[in-house]
Amino acid sequence: MMTNAIDIIDAMSGLPYSSERDALRGRRAQARINAQDSYTALFAATHPSEASFSQRDRFAVAAFVAGLHQQPATIAFYDCALALQTDGAALASAVRWEVKSALQQGQPGPYGHYPTGPLNVEDAPGPYFRVDIPALHVIGERLAAALEHAHLLVFHPRDASSASLQSLLDAGWSTSDTVTLSQMIAFLAFQIRVVAGMRVLFPPKAEAPLDAVASSIVHIDANHAGDDKDAQETAAYAGVSVVMSGAEVALTYPDSAHPPAYTKDIVPWLPWLEPMTVESFTDRHWTALVDPARAKSPYFRLLARAPEILGTRTRTDKDIFFNPDGGLSRGERELAATATSRFNGCVYCASVHARFSSTYTKRGDDVQRLLDRGVTVDIDARWNAIIAASIALTTTPIAFNDQHVRALREADLDDLSIMDVINGAAFFNWANRLMLSLGQPSVTVAASVPVA
Repeated sequence: MMTNAIDIIDAMSGLPYSSERDALRGRRAQARINAQDSYTALFAATHPSEASFSQRDRFAVAAFVAGLHQQPATIAFYDCALALQTDGAALASAVRWEVKSALQQGQPGPYGHYPTGPLNVEDAPGPYFRVDIPALHVIGERLAAALEHAHLLVFHPRDASSASLQSLLDAGWSTSDTVTLSQMIAFLAFQIRVVAGMRVLFPPKAEAPLDAVASSIVHIDANHAGDDKDAQETAAYAGVSVVMSGAEVALTYPDSAHPPAYTKDIVPWLPWLEPMTVESFTDRHWTALVDPARAKSPYFRLLARAPEILGTRTRTDKDIFFNPDGGLSRGERELAATATSRFNGCVYCASVHARFSSTYTKRGDDVQRLLDRGVTVDIDARWNAIIAASIALTTTPIAFNDQHVRALREADLDDLSIMDVINGAAFFNWANRLMLSLGQPSVTVAASVPVA
């Protein structure tokens, strides 16, 4: 994987580049490197199989997502990157208008509904977004569907459904491009939150020249082409070619029931898009899994449709949660993941990471109270501070501020531990959006049928 010389998160976090921030990020070096490589994997558009999702459209989605988060540094970078594209200036103007229209709805996230059942008592209604009809002649119906999907994932991912993915397929998105699109939006939710957290933990003295940074990075990416081996592997793909409107269908599970409560039990997950088969894997896909045993999971076989971003995402995950070099304990990193998942409404992720947090902290009863009562539960000063910071980072717009940092320090967290809270919560804003937008938790595994 090619890593650009300028680290995007560092640039958007402000100046100076050389600071305690750099030293601490260096303690989580693989997370830092792979967050940057994730940007490259998503925005370079280097592989022939990804040509149908143009770099211009990728930056249009990114500029829209950045605008929805209302973080000036990320807005400046992605708006400039879009404007540098062919015909990008007009599209950037249209995207800014759609951001303004979306923000006029005024509902902070996460909101949304659970499937019918006991969890409906926690439903929080809010608006859906549709691109203005006058903007369609600039944006186009295919990209408009992507922006509507982006709004769904940014503000109310638990409203995602098989039908929402079918809307993308009907607008001309292939199954594989839909996976890449969801990965991109989810990655941006992570990147933007890491930047926001770093800017609070280490307030910048000045801003980096983000227009120059964008010009440099986009120039590098736009001229990085796939090689002959890539083209040969593309020919070997099974089930990942671009198929236009109407040829691909999302899956639904009419006989499957949603879990009735948050639980530490194992929860099955059912994909709404067809995963790859193991027989169709090339070396790219096996490398992307990192752990070959993950080929047994339909979730990872689905994410393998965008293999490079799956690989960099997995390596980011492992360093954030498994790195033993000081900082927050493994169990409390998992607490941040559990609280984030509970707030976003991801029953599946909450179940997995509640088990991990219980195992590593030996405080299973307290973790269960978080699952049962939600993120307003009162546990103790240290855990309350970790949960509150995770929730503030998860809110859209992001509410994390110096008061959260102060509470974490008063609870005896050093700056590396606080960075672990930021990274853990930010990463699960990535993970939750994939789990919620690409499939559903279930009480039991059920047979799938295509969406009618």
